[in-house]
Amino acid sequence: MKSAVETLNPTRVRLSIEVPFEELKDSLDAAYKKINQQVTVKGFRKGKIPARIIDQRFGRGAVLEEAVNDALPKFYTDAVNEAELNVLGQPEVDITELKDGETLNFTAEVDVRPAIEIPDYSGIEVEVDAVEVTEEDVDEAVEQLRERFASTSPVERAAEDGDVVTIDLEAKVDGEVLEDGVAEGVSYTIGSGELLDGIDDAVKGLEAGAETTFTSELKGGSAAGKEAEVTVKVSQVAARELPALDDDFAQLASEFDTLEEMRGDSRKRLENMKQYDQATQAQERVLEKLLEIVEVPVPEKLLEDEINTRKHNLEHHQLGQMGLDLEKYLEIQGKTVEEFDAETREAAVKGIKTQFVLDELVSKGKLNVNQEELTEHLMRRAASSGMSPDQFAQAVVQNNQVQLLVGEVARGKALALVVESSTVKDTNGEIVDLDDEDEDETTESSTEETPAAAEAEEKAPEA
Repeated sequence: MKSAVETLNPTRVRLSIEVPFEELKDSLDAAYKKINQQVTVKGFRKGKIPARIIDQRFGRGAVLEEAVNDALPKFYTDAVNEAELNVLGQPEVDITELKDGETLNFTAEVDVRPAIEIPDYSGIEVEVDAVEVTEEDVDEAVEQLRERFASTSPVERAAEDGDVVTIDLEAKVDGEVLEDGVAEGVSYTIGSGELLDGIDDAVKGLEAGAETTFTSELKGGSAAGKEAEVTVKVSQVAARELPALDDDFAQLASEFDTLEEMRGDSRKRLENMKQYDQATQAQERVLEKLLEIVEVPVPEKLLEDEINTRKHNLEHHQLGQMGLDLEKYLEIQGKTVEEFDAETREAAVKGIKTQFVLDELVSKGKLNVNQEELTEHLMRRAASSGMSPDQFAQAVVQNNQVQLLVGEVARGKALALVVESSTVKDTNGEIVDLDDEDEDETTESSTEETPAAAEAEEKAPEA
């Protein structure tokens, strides 16, 4: 076999492959054997039909077609390996010449990872939010904790903001009660915004035993997006009572003896959260700067597939779970189809560029992933997916995604190195010293949670 490579553009090549006919022998033998098992010829036992009879009855062309289809993947793979190409996706194959007993010539066009030059990135500077925790922040955190320990007690009066009402609901569309439009004994806090639009105004002022009807657009279920006539009946009104802010509450809601100690712990937790957010912000802004200084050609076919995958996931998974279609989603977001398409394309381009650049840094730095790093990453991914570590690990193995996780960790380490060599200042002009361990976790977490990066990571390794 002979092969030659022609570069069509920075992300696409054409392989020209010439195969001597004798190298097709194994595939020809396999073709005759396969046809033998599929056809019946009077006078011959199944599987024992001579090749010349198959040629006479079914045509030599059918045998050649079967043999070529069997042989092409092997010769293509050999040519790719010989040229040391890093291909993306499936090739477009064209048989240019097939002479029985002489030669097989074909071409294969395929996208390849572009060659990327990483410039000196040590001069990258970014600004992030300063870590500042105010007394108001602590007050809000303590108040949220206080809300969790609130108690309720029935009252003999009309419902007000903040009350917890027990209600029965019945939704009708076009005068017909929906099968999934009836609910009884629902507990609802007025003002929480957790149920239907308009329900707060409907139940306020009602006492136990009273009912009313209002109109609302259904957000989910069989009639999602339709206007419904909703009847709501209040069976109980209960007032929420918050515990007093004192040492007794601190002992109830935490492991601390005094309210002051609990507030101090809340402050520390808020500082840790803001430091985490600061590290995430630093990583994201350093990545943006890095992408600005690196020229990364994007394969059009890969980009097209990535855009289609994003749209499919949004329409058939995310929006489907919310009972919305794309048209309704865009209406809620206040976006046109053109704006949505432009944003999707921009995110897809960024995701692909991110992976290409970080993979190049992994290769250039010869970064490896050890078992401990992989296990820690798996634990975090399992937690974010709502699965146990064992369940998540089993799913990863069954779906052959171990290398995908290894790639995520390696890219996280690569970006951590870039962040480490960059200058990060907060809005007060102070240099931010990002702890290595926190930075690694933030990098990996951000890679998981950012759709542009996460989906691109899944796309390219599969290609």
